[in-house]
Amino acid sequence: MPIRSDFQLAREGVTVDTFTRLIRNTALNPALTLPLLLLARYTSPGLQLAGQHRTALTSVKALLALGALHRVGRWLDDKVLNNWSGNKKDDWDWSKEIVVVTGGADGIGKIVVQLFAERGIKVAVLDIQPLTYEPPPSVSYFHCNLADPKCIASTATEIKTTLGDPTVLINNAGCVRGKSILESSEFDIHLTFNVNTISHYLLTQQFLPSMIEKNHGMVVTVASLAGYVLAPRMVDYAASKAASVAFHEGLAAELSSLYNAPNVRTVVMCQGYTRTALFDGFGATANTLYPETVAEEIVKAVYRGKSAHIVVPETAWMVAGVRGWPVSIQYSVRKGLDGIMKNFKGRQVEVPSEMEGEGKEVGDSTVLVGGE
Repeated sequence: MPIRSDFQLAREGVTVDTFTRLIRNTALNPALTLPLLLLARYTSPGLQLAGQHRTALTSVKALLALGALHRVGRWLDDKVLNNWSGNKKDDWDWSKEIVVVTGGADGIGKIVVQLFAERGIKVAVLDIQPLTYEPPPSVSYFHCNLADPKCIASTATEIKTTLGDPTVLINNAGCVRGKSILESSEFDIHLTFNVNTISHYLLTQQFLPSMIEKNHGMVVTVASLAGYVLAPRMVDYAASKAASVAFHEGLAAELSSLYNAPNVRTVVMCQGYTRTALFDGFGATANTLYPETVAEEIVKAVYRGKSAHIVVPETAWMVAGVRGWPVSIQYSVRKGLDGIMKNFKGRQVEVPSEMEGEGKEVGDSTVLVGGE
């Protein structure tokens, strides 16, 4: 399952992203517009055409300026996110790196694990459910309830003892209950935040010290567009994802300012609705993503060896600015999303230990834990 080329049409077919990339690589590409302006200025045929088509010449100048501004902005973002250090891609020896993936038994996490395994990279999978695939030799499975701090601590110790200190931590596991605020029990709320947010802190506390000591490593946070804009019946999920985005941002700042580890990279993935069992019954159908698409973006970010803030689909970046919109529009957006969770089912992954004290059968569990 090779990673899909950036030059191939997306699995999702022709989308808004298809057109934005086309425009970015053509009309807003200085490598194309700059030669046109040079020809118009320094060649006789160009001067003649420029005189005859002044409006077109002005448009090309504007496109060049916009394209250059866009590329300078992206270059500046990259430099700031990576503490003005060079591309550290060559510093990664994938025969020695150890990758931890939470929620790697199924869904997006499963694909992430398989993509790393294709290159023989050591991967430790943490999940409460058993693997849904036959693990290759480089993949080790560790049963772990990410809602239990003691289980996280003991599993982390086992990983360090058996495999060594991980150099890449991918916090991918997700939990969603699909209930309103009043319908949610205390257990629902704690479970959602424990899996989606608190586990990020606890696992990072376990594995980050060795990364800081070596000034080498990466922490990947799989958040969600829900961290920017929420819908009724998923308030706890959205709040936990907003917290995970803040965790990523704070971690990046602390690595540079407090721990002097500028080469420990941080990546956050904010993806839109993805076609996995975790969101079965979710009402949004437009711009839905295949799990392979999200998984490949995560793996490519790791291989680049650089910090990044990734939004998929790309055009969903506008969602990040919702909180800056007029309050009346923000309110209308959130209220208008009410219907998308009405038929929500979600994947049912049982946690037997939580059912024992409640007199319930394991099959009655509505605990949703696993890779998104």
